[in-house]
Formats: sequence, C-alpha cells, structure tokens
Amino acid sequence: MYISFWIPLAVLAVALAIRLPGIIKLWQDPLLRAVGGLLLLACAVFVFAAPDTIAWTNRVTGVPNISAPVVYTLLTAFCGSCLLLVIAWRNGLSEHSPRTRRATRWVLALYTGVIVALWALFALADVPDERVRDLDTYYARTAFMREEILLYLLAHTAACLVTSRVIWNWIRTGGLGPWLRGGLRFMGVGYAMNLLYDGAKLSAVLARWTGHDLDWLSTDLAPPVACVSAVLIAVGFVLPHTGQYLQRRTRTRLSHWRLRPLYRLMRTVTDGRVAFKLRAAPELRLTRRETFIRDELLHLARYLDEDLRRRAHDAALGRGFGERDARLLAHVVTVQDAVETRRKCRADDAARSLGSPDVEDLLEEIEAVSRTLRRTADIRAVRDRASAVPAHVPAS
Repeated sequence: MYISFWIPLAVLAVALAIRLPGIIKLWQDPLLRAVGGLLLLACAVFVFAAPDTIAWTNRVTGVPNISAPVVYTLLTAFCGSCLLLVIAWRNGLSEHSPRTRRATRWVLALYTGVIVALWALFALADVPDERVRDLDTYYARTAFMREEILLYLLAHTAACLVTSRVIWNWIRTGGLGPWLRGGLRFMGVGYAMNLLYDGAKLSAVLARWTGHDLDWLSTDLAPPVACVSAVLIAVGFVLPHTGQYLQRRTRTRLSHWRLRPLYRLMRTVTDGRVAFKLRAAPELRLTRRETFIRDELLHLARYLDEDLRRRAHDAALGRGFGERDARLLAHVVTVQDAVETRRKCRADDAARSLGSPDVEDLLEEIEAVSRTLRRTADIRAVRDRASAVPAHVPAS
C-alpha cells in the first residue's frame, strides 16, 4: 500500500519535469503556469498523503492528526486548480471575457472558503488518537471532524464532476488534434475515476453513520483508485506535448533518412566534400541536407536531358507503373544520367549543356525521388527500355 503512493508521485514528477522547460521558457503564459502549479500540487498531495509522511508530519508538529487538514487543504487546492485550468483551457485566458473572469472569481472564493473552513473545523474537533490510514472512517462520527471530512469530500466530488463534464463535452467538439484529444480522454477517465474514489470514501463514512462497517472501501479501495486516477491525469497532461514533440522528431529523422540515397548521389558530384558539419539538432540537419541536395540539383540543371526524361517516363508507363511512379522513376534516371554527364564533362571548360529544363517539380519532390533511388531493379528496367528508344532528333 505504501508503494502505491509513490508510483503516481513518480509519474507526476516525470510529467512536471517534461513540462518544466516549456513553462520556464514561456513563463508569461498563464496557462502553462497553471499546468505547472497543478502538477506540483498533485505531487504534494501524494507526498503528504503517504502513511510515512503522515506519521512524520504529526510527529514533527507534535499535533495528533494535523496531517489531515494539510492533506485536505492540498487536495482542495488541487480541485480548485483543476477547475481553473479547465476554465482557462476551454474559454481561453487571453480572451478575458466577463464569463471567464466571473467563473474564476467564483472558484477562487469558493475553494479558499473551503480551505479556511477545513482548518477552523479541525481546530474545533477533538481528535487525540493518531490515525495514519483510516482517519476518515475512525472519526466519521466525531463532532466537527465529521463535518470536515464531509466538506472536503463534497468539494472534491463537485470539482471532479464539473471538470469531467467540461472535458467530455470538449472532446465531442471538432477541431481537436489527435494528441490533444487523446490527452483529454486520459484526463476524462482519470477524473471519472476520482468520482469512484469519492464514492468509496463517502460510502464508508455513511456506513459509519448508520452503524455499519465498510471501512475497506476507504482504506483498501480508495487509495489505489486515487493512484490510478493520478497516473491517467498525468498522462493526459503530458500526452499532447510529448506526442507532438515525438511525432515531429520522428518525422524529421525519417525525412533525413529518406533523403540519404539522393544526398549520397549528390555527394559524388562534389567528390564527397560537404561544406557543413553534420553534428547538429535533427531539424537543422534535415534543413542542411535539403539545402545541399537542392543546390547540387540546380548545379546539375544544365546536364538534365529532357528528352531522356520523356523517354524514361514513357518507358515506365509502358511497364505498367502509375503516373506518379513513372514521373519519379523518370526523374531518377535523368538525375543519374546528369551526374554521369557532369563527371565526363568536368575536365572540359566548355561543358556541354542540354538546355535549361524546368527543375521545379524535381526540387519539390526530392524526398520522393530519393526514396525511388532504392528501387534499383525498377530503375534499371526503365533505363534500359528508355535507352532502347531512339533519341528525338529535332528537325533542322
């Protein structure tokens, strides 16, 4: 049971660490600050709710069960932060609409009042026996402590109900990206599980009021449910940011890898010399590779044989390839021929020119052309068939 409190804490700490660089970099963004504060509060809840920490807090302060209002305060502040974050997400802090400001003031006033009431009720309650795990049910019928327990549970339930409803309504709207929608679903399930936590706690407390014993709902069921809920909520906060980042990095690295065949072919034109270092961020490496390829293709432009490209295109169509594949294969055959032609003409000051073909399409499709370079058998077949067709001789 002790370990279960530290698992969600670790997940929440990782989520906070992932979001922290963006929060620090864009500190002026109130929405990012709200996310950071919410994750920090969630971490604090699980730190102070752990049985070891409860016993330590009581021992250090010398006040039996003072950890109860501490944990209740953190949990209530977390609930209020959830509502504020959802209001900010849904309505947008940048709009500063009267409705948004009014809702924010109501949440702040209500949950601040709840926190003040929690401490006032604890000061009035007589709770001399330290309870590390079952305080809610042990003192369920004690004056003032009874009201405190009920107050924090109702505040938590109300916040989870409103937050869950807003999130699921938001999911049903259009215009959400897949990562944001996925994150909201995790959060929606997490907040819905918080309602299961509240139901278990309230059922155990109500059973005590009626003289029954359902303490296992509070001591054995509710803590694991809270832990799973926290993990889901943490994943929901992290998924949109991390998912988009990983997707962008994956696409960048994949594009960089796909451009390798054409890049290596262009390096043969420059005798393998590259004017820049390859050690850099993936995005910069991709930009450099694209720039290098396009520059070399522009240098090769006068060696591109447009008649060969047309014959290769027709040859590819004749072998049953579709229009796009035929166009790409024709580009590859033409580029390979241009590389060979430039090698032969390098020693000649008056290198032969085959006209000025339009290379715009070629420059736009460098990744597709590079991928086509891996189809060596198809390239060879098209080139052989194109070579067998007599070249077009313009009329004099």
